[in-house]
Amino acid sequence: MRLTLYSDYAFRVLIYLALRGPDLSTIQEIAEAYGISENHLMKVVHQLGRAGWVETARGPGGGLRLKTSPQEIRLGLVVSFTEDDFRLVESFDAARSSCRITPACRLQGILSEAKSAFLGVLNGFALADLVEEPDQLMRILHSPAPPGDPVGAPAP
Repeated sequence: MRLTLYSDYAFRVLIYLALRGPDLSTIQEIAEAYGISENHLMKVVHQLGRAGWVETARGPGGGLRLKTSPQEIRLGLVVSFTEDDFRLVESFDAARSSCRITPACRLQGILSEAKSAFLGVLNGFALADLVEEPDQLMRILHSPAPPGDPVGAPAP
């Protein structure tokens, strides 16, 4: 299973905001810290606000911060909110499936169980678990990235 870049960016925003505590941050600040586009983060931040995890303050001196404590933000819920397609195989979409054996196949049930287990494990952790080393994380985020290796580059 592979999560989308959208989920990755959502986690990055939440981690950054958790590290900042009650202080306001800007999308520009977060984008620069991770070496990613502000445009990509705007939609992510909007959705995190709709989920009730992030609050924004408009105008001069505005920004964003966590609206909920990091202990209350379950990782599985974030993934469930940010991933719009958990159809692991074609047969998960009954309207579009062309698989002839779907009525007798057990794969869909097994993969559904695996997906539930995956989300269950993630829900065993909170955002707070991701920021247990705040000093180290902030030091990395605020240090220049090596040339050709932006901080926000996904691992191969």
